[in-house]
Formats: sequence, C-alpha cells, structure tokens
Amino acid sequence: MRTTLSLDEDVANLLRREIRRSGMPFKQVVNRFLRLGLIAAKQENRKPFVITPRALGLPPGLSYDNIEDLIEAVEGATHK
Repeated sequence: MRTTLSLDEDVANLLRREIRRSGMPFKQVVNRFLRLGLIAAKQENRKPFVITPRALGLPPGLSYDNIEDLIEAVEGATHK
C-alpha cells in the first residue's frame, strides 16, 4: 500500500539512525517498527506481580537482646 506519512522530527531522526545502523531500506525499517509498536499495543496489560511479605521472626529461644548469643546460635561456638 502506498501512502504519504508525516513524521515528527524526532521520529524521523530515530528512523534515519536505524537505517544507518541496520543498512535496511526506509520502507522495511518503518514497517518493522510499526509492526512492533502495534503488536506491543495490542498485548493485554498483565496483572502486576505482587509479593506478600511475612514476618520470619527468630527461632524459639533466640532474641535480639543479646547479639553475641544470637551469632553463636546461628554460626556456632567458633564464630570468633
């Protein structure tokens, strides 16, 4: 299909840069990026990935009150 297309200057510059980079003809570059944009616009918005935090806490018998005992319980008696 033949048509006339008016491009914004920034879009024209990006196309020129891609033509130089790829060595592809103008028509192929325009069709490629129009296709990519239309496919991306057609895709449904995915449900956001949600992480539900949960408290891990300390094992029974351990406390943050005595860090030395906590380190020893986790790393062993030879932690020094």
